Amino acid sequence: MARRARIHVEPTNAGREHKKRKMKVLLAVDGSKYSEAAVRTVLEQSRPPGSEIQVLHVVEPPSLLVGREMSGYDRALDAVWEAETKHAEDLVTKVAGELRAKGLKVTTSVHQGDPQSKIIDVAAKWHADLIVLGSHGRKGFEHFLLGSVSDGVARHARCSVEIVRIRSNP
Repeated sequence: MARRARIHVEPTNAGREHKKRKMKVLLAVDGSKYSEAAVRTVLEQSRPPGSEIQVLHVVEPPSLLVGREMSGYDRALDAVWEAETKHAEDLVTKVAGELRAKGLKVTTSVHQGDPQSKIIDVAAKWHADLIVLGSHGRKGFEHFLLGSVSDGVARHARCSVEIVRIRSNP
């Protein structure tokens, strides 16, 4: 006859305290309709009190194929770069305003570089619990050529990733 061991477990508040723990959510935006869907998702979801949201936009640098040291560099690229950076700052400020209007604690950041790498790096350094971003839904050859930031982030991030997709009509 087998003997059963009795285990006594003291009730604790650990489960309840974990549910109340604030979250750090990194919301990556690019101004597209897919990004807007990710913002709406964050606005619609409830978070524990005191949770923080960081709105991030990554500005991709002008083509690295034409460096400043090389002949053929066009100074007009500097103006394009400045305009892109200004647009990014305006975008994160606008999104932050929408989130703050709902009572959320929000910070913003604009980084330069490869979007996939920067999103992962910022999330790791900030100790994000969740990354939220939209998916452009590229498939086939377009996906092969352009890659997918959301897929790359999902594969390499050290935290949870929520990819928001827009339903396409059949």
